[in-house]
Amino acid sequence: MKLKALFLAASLLAGSHALTAQAADIQSRLIRFGYGLNQDSNQGRAAKVFADQVEKLSGGKMKVRAIGTAALGSDIQMQQALIGGAQEMMVGSTATLVGITREMAIWDTPFLFNSGEEADQILDGKTGTLIKDKLQEKGMVGLVYWENGFRNLTNSQKPVQTSEDFQGLKLRVMQNNVFLETFRKLGANAIPLPFSELFTALETKTVDGQENPFNTILSSKFYEVQKYLSVTNHVYSPWIVTASKKWWDGLSAAEKDVLMKAAEASRDYEREDTRQEADKALAALKEHGMQVNVATPENVDKMRATIAPVNEQIKKEVGTEIWQAVQDELAALRKKGA
Repeated sequence: MKLKALFLAASLLAGSHALTAQAADIQSRLIRFGYGLNQDSNQGRAAKVFADQVEKLSGGKMKVRAIGTAALGSDIQMQQALIGGAQEMMVGSTATLVGITREMAIWDTPFLFNSGEEADQILDGKTGTLIKDKLQEKGMVGLVYWENGFRNLTNSQKPVQTSEDFQGLKLRVMQNNVFLETFRKLGANAIPLPFSELFTALETKTVDGQENPFNTILSSKFYEVQKYLSVTNHVYSPWIVTASKKWWDGLSAAEKDVLMKAAEASRDYEREDTRQEADKALAALKEHGMQVNVATPENVDKMRATIAPVNEQIKKEVGTEIWQAVQDELAALRKKGA
């Protein structure tokens, strides 16, 4: 009910702005919005909310064509299309942006956040905004962060309960140095692959396993080719809604305002939707026959110790100032909540 009430409120807000938008400097536009998952995923549902809000807020002048299942390419391919001005908008992982904006690597820090609510405060706060805005130097405009969720491990070989269990596993990871180094430190054979190639790689045993949030594991039907699910919550993974700067710079102030308001509405919807679906997804994965184990706090602490050098690598990559700013914000939040 909470989610429905939130969406209703967003829709009413959209209606209140519609007349203003119609009278503003808004042109008829068709916007291609690419994303990697399927239409029925949390990503797909939020993309539809974004599209609906843009149309309402613009008085029907601006229309978003949401295109999923990586039909416009992998995250990296779409990012390059945005930079070149060949595509207008997308949502994708912050992890695949590290090669473009190095500060994005801060969000890959293992065990950085204790909860989704904690992540919201940091991502939407001063430092999260500062990092998001750095994309403009590289030809992209960051609008809002969505939630992918806490990442967990699946594989076809064995339950993973300790650091030693990673030994010898061929794990697909995102095309991102921090993820590669993290799992190599744990002893896995980390193999970078685009998400669009992952299911086939699991099916053909090119890789033994992968790591993603429960919702993505379910919506991508990885349970068809994976037997074991190990709950590690090793990384909180954000998505980010971005636009081509070449295209964005040609929009009027009113058009930018429509897109930002729609993006914020979609962000609030998406986070709530994702969190409601996470528990349901885990239950569904069990029903589909996956064997689930939860890493104990003691074993998680050992994993943290094993990958401690990765934090130093991240600190060096993002810069001491960014690293410390996030740590200080987290410390203040935790002190306030204590």
